[in-house]
Amino acid sequence: MAFADDLFQHVRHIWDAQLAHPFVRGLGDGSVPTERFARWVRQDYVYLKDYARLFAWAVAKADRLESMGWYAAMLHLTLNTEMALHREYAQRFGIAPAELEAESMWPTTRAYTDFLIRTAADGDMADLVAALLPCTWGYVYIAQHLAKGGLPADQRYADWITQYVSADFVQAAEWLRAEMNRLAEGAAPPKRRRLMEIFEVSSQYEWLFWEMCWKGEAWPIPGAAAAHPSTGSG
Repeated sequence: MAFADDLFQHVRHIWDAQLAHPFVRGLGDGSVPTERFARWVRQDYVYLKDYARLFAWAVAKADRLESMGWYAAMLHLTLNTEMALHREYAQRFGIAPAELEAESMWPTTRAYTDFLIRTAADGDMADLVAALLPCTWGYVYIAQHLAKGGLPADQRYADWITQYVSADFVQAAEWLRAEMNRLAEGAAPPKRRRLMEIFEVSSQYEWLFWEMCWKGEAWPIPGAAAAHPSTGSG
């Protein structure tokens, strides 16, 4: 069995928990409240900024020209196409581009993106891909499952599902799975366990992202950062 399949089996209970989450089920039948989905739109937009940085790290760390080119193309696509489409999509929920740009990261979003960037900075290419893959592959997995039940009447949610079952997203997930298999080939058991741990942590954060958007989230002490600015001595 390919290593990517081992990863999937290792976290399948987490991915299936995402399918059972009320936010995801609400996407499938169109019942997720608009204000809760708007939270996802806002937080996913700020998430995408650091998601793009992962591809920049990947370009720098890639071990072959083909991979460098693919990651560079994904960086361009994320920054110049996907984020523009996200701004257009947000307007369908009454969110202006200026509001998106002013959005601050909620605690879970910051924790997740900090984990991704730290893994990319400190780890090797296999670590980076293991951290990245649950987002890319996971959304395809969820959307394909939801599509089997038919598209919801609310076109905004139907379009979300359609986007993530599109050929572009499916092919990206397939390419990254193949890349994961290539990078993990011949890896010693301790390294394979490390990659599984990274993949699992990212998968846990994917579930937490749905939970955050479903329940709402805020820092426990509002305005603490503003109240105690760093003086930057020295």
